[in-house]
Amino acid sequence: MNMILKPAPPYPSFYQAYLDKVPDDGNLLQHLQTIITETEELVKMLSPEQLTYRYDTGKWDIKDILLHLADCERVIIYRAMRIARGDKTNLPAFDENLFVLNAKADNRSTESLLSELRTFRNASIHFIHTLTDESLDRSGTANNYPLTARLLVNHLYGHHKHHLLIIKEKYLH
Repeated sequence: MNMILKPAPPYPSFYQAYLDKVPDDGNLLQHLQTIITETEELVKMLSPEQLTYRYDTGKWDIKDILLHLADCERVIIYRAMRIARGDKTNLPAFDENLFVLNAKADNRSTESLLSELRTFRNASIHFIHTLTDESLDRSGTANNYPLTARLLVNHLYGHHKHHLLIIKEKYLH
């Protein structure tokens, strides 16, 4: 498997909390595979009540988080692909709350949500595996922030880990 190291600074500071969750061993592809399996195993053990529990007004439930992860998988990898291919277009932002509001995750089965997430993660892993160090280190812009493809593919894991930790800390008590 390809060794994919974390990006070197500078990068936008709000990425730091996510990158801190990425192991420093260069085994990003393996970690992306392992965390999806961990997520599936955890979620499959939960009751319907746990899956739709909101720990506070206006907070997402676990089904919303799963679909958010799938949506972000699409957006992050799309951005990484554009940047890795040399596109210098300032890629647009997206409103994650609007996405969740209109996705209606609670109307879907847990199996459907996990299948969608797994499908996109497998495609992401396949894509990331094809990237060279040169393409990973290409820079571009999204939402007016300078980024590299390397930053984005590492963010993919850190973002997922962030939400998995929130599920464990705030939803499972």
